[in-house]
Amino acid sequence: MNDTSQPGLMHQWDDARPLASPPQVLDETLRDGLQSPSASDPSIDQKKNLLHLMARIGIHAASIGLPGAHARQRTDALALATEIAREKLNIAPYCAARTLIEDIEPVVDISQRAGIRLGVGIFIGSSPIRQYAEDWTLDDLKRRTEESLRFAVAHGLSVMYVTEDTTRSTPETLGELYRTAIRFGADRLCAADTVGHATPRTTANVVRFVKRLIDEAGADIGLDWHGHRDRGLDVANSLAAWAAGADRCHGTALGIGERCGNTPVELLLANLEVMGWKHHRLSFLMPYVQTAQRALGIDIPPNQPVVGKNAFRTATGTHASAVLKAKRRGNDWLADRVYSGIPASMVGRKQEIEVGHLSGEANVRSFLEERGLAQDSATIREVMAVAKSQRVLLNDKSLHEATGLDGSAEE
Repeated sequence: MNDTSQPGLMHQWDDARPLASPPQVLDETLRDGLQSPSASDPSIDQKKNLLHLMARIGIHAASIGLPGAHARQRTDALALATEIAREKLNIAPYCAARTLIEDIEPVVDISQRAGIRLGVGIFIGSSPIRQYAEDWTLDDLKRRTEESLRFAVAHGLSVMYVTEDTTRSTPETLGELYRTAIRFGADRLCAADTVGHATPRTTANVVRFVKRLIDEAGADIGLDWHGHRDRGLDVANSLAAWAAGADRCHGTALGIGERCGNTPVELLLANLEVMGWKHHRLSFLMPYVQTAQRALGIDIPPNQPVVGKNAFRTATGTHASAVLKAKRRGNDWLADRVYSGIPASMVGRKQEIEVGHLSGEANVRSFLEERGLAQDSATIREVMAVAKSQRVLLNDKSLHEATGLDGSAEE
């Protein structure tokens, strides 16, 4: 399920079986993402803009807040739910709640006032270390699970039951909790790698375990994976979760979230596209991350895959030469892939050739050509000498100061 526009030019070592069903994404930017110590709480207009962009991209679902936390969360969640209903946005809204009636009551109120059925992600800690820290017993967890699900289902909410710290929990505890959740009406189960503990092998084992429980119960319900990036394995774990049987994975814009953050939504979407699942409109991906960056008050790292400044940018002679040779052959498909694992055009970007101390003649020719400047041998030698004497990339200002050439005056 990979791009085969030019068959035979890229050997595929991946022997993984195609996913059983179209994979879905739940965007947690407006809930888990806002738990980042570095994130600002966006204005309601900024949140609405993000929600519209999520829907335009084709993201399946979005978490719109934790209404039980405080009054502003309730107000904003109601405004977002109302926006989805009024604008008929094609995105499923969720709110988060602990396994407490007082957390779920605001979600019921929002659902009724907005005139839209809400999902509620009801979460509870399940690992031995969490139980020990909180002084919980398994009977406590089962009782809270039963009470909260009874209440949510009775009031018309769709329930996603989330076991926090699933990847450090015992099979026995998970079995008891998930079976209880199924019995009392959960629509989805969610395995959460809350502290980024899992490896892809761990992820696959956990997801297959939960899938077996669902199958044994004869339940027609969904299975989610919620990952964090404390070990930098977040994207790999999400791909492993989908391959093992999860039908939906969670993420946030730019991976913002608790500690090191969550799985970046933009990387989930880009990887799905490369794998052949062309169900999202990635022309909206850059506006989405740029809107999120401004709303959350965070920077986009220059080396962030797909959306960072350097993602499709090179100043190295060998790399630039290969890209430019492909371009001169009139083969845009080749130029976009010869030195790129993800094609820039997929997300509305382009390959960029810069000039620096490791650049070759091909870089300089491209640099001058883009600016409508002469590309004679003497000029090329002069520009290369300037570039190799500097510690940073050449730009229009430094070009003019060193050579008198005006790179800003394009033809």
